[in-house]
Amino acid sequence: MSKDSLLTSDRYGSISRVYVVCEGDRVMDEEFQRFVIEDSPPNEVKSFPGAGHMIMLSKPKDISLYLQEIVARYP
Repeated sequence: MSKDSLLTSDRYGSISRVYVVCEGDRVMDEEFQRFVIEDSPPNEVKSFPGAGHMIMLSKPKDISLYLQEIVARYP
């Protein structure tokens, strides 16, 4: 089995990425989310105070508007 990673800067790194921090997430706490961000930095980070693990249920309007912004910014 090959030990070469598929997640190279030429592959995974060539895609624009945005990370949404759900500050009220009790499944993946904010500290873990920040670790993920530091480990593989995205182009942009947006925090949503009070958003739970399922942001589409806890902040549906906010995430919908933000997704529209992302689509416009990263065509």
